[in-house]
Amino acid sequence: MTKLLLSIHVLASILVVGPIAVAASMFPRYARQTAGEDGHSVGATVLLHRICSGYAIVGVAVPVFGIATGAQLGVLTDAWLLTSIVLTTIAAAILALAILPGQERMIESAEAAAADGTGTGDGADTKRAAARLAGLTGVFNLLWAVVVVLMIVRPGSTTGA
Repeated sequence: MTKLLLSIHVLASILVVGPIAVAASMFPRYARQTAGEDGHSVGATVLLHRICSGYAIVGVAVPVFGIATGAQLGVLTDAWLLTSIVLTTIAAAILALAILPGQERMIESAEAAAADGTGTGDGADTKRAAARLAGLTGVFNLLWAVVVVLMIVRPGSTTGA
């Protein structure tokens, strides 16, 4: 059972967190390009946001299977796992409370500007918002990288891995 839970946890991590990390990282670049009259950048930002928000919902499986695996292995009280849980919670909060709402605001702003034919409005505001979103996404990705390292190294583990 442990091997099955661990396999599902690792697969979910790769197949769910990976697309969020990539799509969220690409979003600011396309959001800055929304000034184009063809609407392709707005469409790209909408698609990238859908990927982020859709996979975020499915992403709940990652910690669920991770905690189940930790329970099976009897390591739920180990410092490396508790640290990983805290970092995962912080990453989820950044995604849910900052990245996704920031993407929504940028999409709404671009769609409103496109609808009234004025372009993107204040380009400086768009650039600042995109830079802030890029920074938040970088922190999100860095947190996941630290969690992956903790999962591999497992400080204090007696398995030698």
